[in-house]
Amino acid sequence: MTNKFNIHAQKQEFPGSDAQLQPQAEFISEDYLGSRKLVGKVALITGGDSGIGRAAALHFVKEGAEVAITYIKDCEMEKIDAEWVKSWVENQGGTCRIYPVDLRYSEECQNLVQQVLKDFSKINILVNNAGTQFINEDLATLEDEKWLDTFAVNVHSMFYLSKAVLPHLHEGDTIINTSSVNGYLAPGNLIDYSTTKGAQIIFTRALSNQIMNRGIRVNAVAPGPVWTPLQPATLGQTDPQLVENYGGGAPMGRCAQPSEMGPIFVFLASSDSSYITGQTVHANGGMMVGG
Repeated sequence: MTNKFNIHAQKQEFPGSDAQLQPQAEFISEDYLGSRKLVGKVALITGGDSGIGRAAALHFVKEGAEVAITYIKDCEMEKIDAEWVKSWVENQGGTCRIYPVDLRYSEECQNLVQQVLKDFSKINILVNNAGTQFINEDLATLEDEKWLDTFAVNVHSMFYLSKAVLPHLHEGDTIINTSSVNGYLAPGNLIDYSTTKGAQIIFTRALSNQIMNRGIRVNAVAPGPVWTPLQPATLGQTDPQLVENYGGGAPMGRCAQPSEMGPIFVFLASSDSSYITGQTVHANGGMMVGG
């Protein structure tokens, strides 16, 4: 388990690569066997090539689901990560298709959904996981374009995809949004990111209320610090020392591995959570937050 003592100062080129993480992240533990909770289900996972999205994809496959994952269009390092996931899944005897897409645009999200439906004939689980963040210490220097881009990736894509997928969901199907503890703690150097994470939580609650009568559940996960490429590719680009002992300030004294997030997504995607909707699961190493 990664702890606060063996993550050293480092940086990566944005958007980052799992293959370049030092130390390597764990995406699924060797003793995770699965119990067929998602057999017959098809899951569309944005940002499923790396980090938390990759962990969700691997755990879903272990539970019998077929997975469609997205990665950033025209980004070679993300393509390599996505192909790793596809290879892993196929070695497990599962099915995975990968889709390069720019989720910031409605038309691309609509085309993605149509292509996934063509390839799999259905979608049962939508995981809005793709996200980005940028460090900024002074609102006066936060460029309008950067603010808009953070919203386009984190919020608009969630809206576009949920809207496109909803007509194809049925009773028992689910939407899961990846938010963040920062939607509650709101650190001053991540003002645009934190704002989008708060928006995701409210979107989760409102959409849940709107479609509850259809038997479709909508929930969110709000992770604390998790060891993913986004950290050295954003925090590390600003100052590699920000990655030193990443997550050491959490009450547990360490960041999480992506493998610790995957089972949460399985729980929310499966009938085990059949009486849970509009809620946010706080997987944050003991941080106390409201909501």
